Amino acid sequence: MCCWEQLSALKRSVSAAVFSTAAGRTRASLTNMFYCSHLQTYLEPVYFYIYTLFGLQAIYVTALYTTSWLLSGTWLSGLLAAFWYVTNRIDTTRVEFTVPLRENWALPFFAVQTAAVTYFLRPNLQPLSERLALLAIFVSTFLFSLMWQFNQFVVLLQALVLFTLDSLDLLPALKASWLYGIQIAGLLLVCALQFLNSMILGSLLISFNLSVLTARRLQKNLKTGNFLNRLGKLLLHLFVVLCLTLFLNNIIKKTLNLKSDEHIFKFLKAKFGFGATRDFDANLYLCEEAFGLLPLNTFHRLSHTLLFSAYLSVLCVTGTAALAGALHNLSDSTRRQPMGSVGKDAVSLRPATAYNFMHSVLFGLLALSTMRMKYLWTSHMCVFASFGLCSPETWELLLKAIRLYNPKRMCVMRYSVPILTLLYVCYKFWPEVMAELSELREFHDPDTVELMNWINSNTPRTAVFAGSMQLLAGVKLCTGRTLTNHPHFEDSSLRERTKAVYQIYAKRPAEHVHGLLRSFGTDYVILEDSICYERRHRPGCRLRDLLDLANGHTMDGPVQNDPDLKPADHPRFCEEIKRDLPPYTAFFTRVFQNKTFHVYKLSRNK
Repeated sequence: MCCWEQLSALKRSVSAAVFSTAAGRTRASLTNMFYCSHLQTYLEPVYFYIYTLFGLQAIYVTALYTTSWLLSGTWLSGLLAAFWYVTNRIDTTRVEFTVPLRENWALPFFAVQTAAVTYFLRPNLQPLSERLALLAIFVSTFLFSLMWQFNQFVVLLQALVLFTLDSLDLLPALKASWLYGIQIAGLLLVCALQFLNSMILGSLLISFNLSVLTARRLQKNLKTGNFLNRLGKLLLHLFVVLCLTLFLNNIIKKTLNLKSDEHIFKFLKAKFGFGATRDFDANLYLCEEAFGLLPLNTFHRLSHTLLFSAYLSVLCVTGTAALAGALHNLSDSTRRQPMGSVGKDAVSLRPATAYNFMHSVLFGLLALSTMRMKYLWTSHMCVFASFGLCSPETWELLLKAIRLYNPKRMCVMRYSVPILTLLYVCYKFWPEVMAELSELREFHDPDTVELMNWINSNTPRTAVFAGSMQLLAGVKLCTGRTLTNHPHFEDSSLRERTKAVYQIYAKRPAEHVHGLLRSFGTDYVILEDSICYERRHRPGCRLRDLLDLANGHTMDGPVQNDPDLKPADHPRFCEEIKRDLPPYTAFFTRVFQNKTFHVYKLSRNK
């Protein structure tokens, strides 16, 4: 079969709405690459997928190595960053136990982008080197944004880093403007490839970057005057940017009638205590442990490898230098010095170092508030800590502070401390890593295997399946059948579709559920006992509770219901259908069941 036919077959196996999402096109591109290069002659598709993904992880570690080397000026720093990344793999990556996550595709490109930005911020680059760095930043930003639905929020934090450093004169203004423009261009290209993805068009990032560039044009001589004068101008600049951002974002969303990211803001509002919400999509996030606060035992694990201790030390030294540099720049704008320098005898901080410092601080705050995002922080923690231990910049600042500085002592410290740390990490953790690599593990889930085998053997290839998002991903992977819904929450219509399909776990009548499922072309629906009788989440956070709450029904069990919630007129669908009563058998016929799953075929009569 030619590559175009394979791509067309993939597009038919998911709904059009699902295919238009980031992961839908990523999977399509990978399929196209596989069949067009005729690799199917030598390699099974599943191995091509796995090898591609783990190849990206090699690029990820290489990018971390390169960033640390660029910051410190020695390959030893990159080696230590790579070793720390591997020994702290429980907290730095999820690829070893959840291979197909979209973040595993995206984060390698994010690391490449950070390395390219670090190189771009070096002083006195040749014009050709600058252009190549900008090209690398653009391509990596585009690929990162294409792979992950949270791209706009991550890149927004990067824009805030640039804005902070530019405002404090710790970053060349022209280079900051180039980076703002590249972020906008990268996201707009992604938007075009995702058939004008409304979530990107209405993103805060685009509104913020446009506002910063506009405010800079409106406010002349922003970086002149004495300390109080500059501080006043800075606060006014911040206010103008904030107002412009909110105004632009509001205008774009109202003009285009965009609602794709509403659930994110409802989630943030409820998470930080600004009011509860009954929104089904926001509550799905709120009730997941991954979107809670970062557990304290994370710091214990990171300290066990000396990573967190080294990171805190480097953060304190670099933070002190950044604060001193910022205060000096604000108080003395008349003397023109090289960017990042604050005087002959004072501390200095290079733009690349300042950028990585602020990057680490903001992403650290993000990780503390949302555990799912810790992988953006902990990998960079390895880079920043190893840079600090090997950097003459850090040791000079530290030794000068305690009045012990001389060039020879600084040289001894910047090599001896990282070498001793590296030897300790190798001695303590290398045997554990090698033992883990020698383990052979086997997937064991007989109920799921039985279900997939039944689907392959007893249903037509054109059959359309409905069910939970997690299970349908497995159905698509193992059987190739068409899905009604898929776990892509960056589109409002897909969220509504998923909520409608999930009414199979709500208190709804048979004809209502049948009508909803048939409207999506469903032929078979899969019910899971693990969801219908769920006990993993606390009462009030079970999927059936979230559906009851969104539908205005009282929740079951020992949970406090709001006074305005009312008892449902019908029993819970997933429980009642198993009794094979006439209202249900008229619309649904059981065709498969085991201890975990129940599959029903839908009648075609309305």
